[in-house]
Amino acid sequence: MTEVEFWDLVTRTEATQSQESLAQSLKQKLTELSHDELKAFDKIFGQQMRRSYLWSVWGAAYIITGCDSEYAFAEFRCFLISLGKTTYEAVITHPDSLAQLPVWPEKDGYAYPFVDEYDLIAGQLYEDRTGEELPFMPSGKATPVGKKFSTKPKELKQQYPELSARFPF
Repeated sequence: MTEVEFWDLVTRTEATQSQESLAQSLKQKLTELSHDELKAFDKIFGQQMRRSYLWSVWGAAYIITGCDSEYAFAEFRCFLISLGKTTYEAVITHPDSLAQLPVWPEKDGYAYPFVDEYDLIAGQLYEDRTGEELPFMPSGKATPVGKKFSTKPKELKQQYPELSARFPF
């Protein structure tokens, strides 16, 4: 499994693709992989989850949705991965660039940048096939990397000017 193959598998086909459709599409693609390829895919997914475990990225999620839990932040990072390599790399380097995303998946008329359990699909398939679990890989360290973002509106607007303008609070 190469990184190119990984990104081909996880990237959404359309900007507004529902999380159900996205998860179903990935599951269908992963069923064609061998056990070793599933392991390799899961390893790369875990690496990308850890790379994006940053306070600066969590700050972006906070502005967009008020994201305030580890679970929601994991679902947000799955969403970032689903956007594809180019967008993902831009966001982990400069989280405010996420404001440039032209279209967002929505729920009840609000941006919904979450993909529930996207990171677990390969492990579930592997376990269904073999009866064994893939090795557990935490999605980050004890705390995100970097300096924790401030929830003060003035500081959020300074750190994330584009996101603050697009998602006023």
